Amino acid sequence: MPLIPEEPQIHESAQGPRATPASGRTAPTPRPVPGPRPAAPSRPGRPGPLRPAPPVQRTPRDAAVAKPGPASPAVPAAAPAGPQIQLIPASAEGALDAAEEAVDLLLDSGRAPGDVLVVTTGDPHPWAAHELSFGEASYWAQHDAGDDVFYADAAVAERAASRPVVVVAVNGGPESAAVTALSLAHARAGALLIVCGDPQRINAVLGAGV
Repeated sequence: MPLIPEEPQIHESAQGPRATPASGRTAPTPRPVPGPRPAAPSRPGRPGPLRPAPPVQRTPRDAAVAKPGPASPAVPAAAPAGPQIQLIPASAEGALDAAEEAVDLLLDSGRAPGDVLVVTTGDPHPWAAHELSFGEASYWAQHDAGDDVFYADAAVAERAASRPVVVVAVNGGPESAAVTALSLAHARAGALLIVCGDPQRINAVLGAGV
């Protein structure tokens, strides 16, 4: 008879205990739990994309600076206004007295005596006649001092300097004297021109362009 080979018998002591799972399959070997991954080292390379700059804020129209336009032609300055003119009706005989009253009112209102110049067209004022008796040098020295009211005849008043107030007494004399006195007084008066005399005669002279 042929021999039947025997299966080799393995002792438990040599192979170790054999696990007998309930399902009959060998249990899988447990995998090791992975630890934390090390951080990737930074790699030198091209810089990342640049962020676009914020948009420029637009200036409101109202606050925008206006562009300079073409230069406008220069406007000539307005000529300074002339003195205020006041007319005191009086006859040729009473014009000097009216001028004296006007001077008194000016001084009472606070005007300094040196602010007033009085011009006559006919007979000179008694003060002027008296002062001229001492010579023209003394007479004009008082004018230059400017400390008091100054009286001058129309024939010599052109030498007088400007003063804030000029009073004209149309107390006679030729028509040319009145024209000269009013023209000069209008040029010399800084703020106020007072004319004492016949209104029709004065208006005729003033209307002629004085």
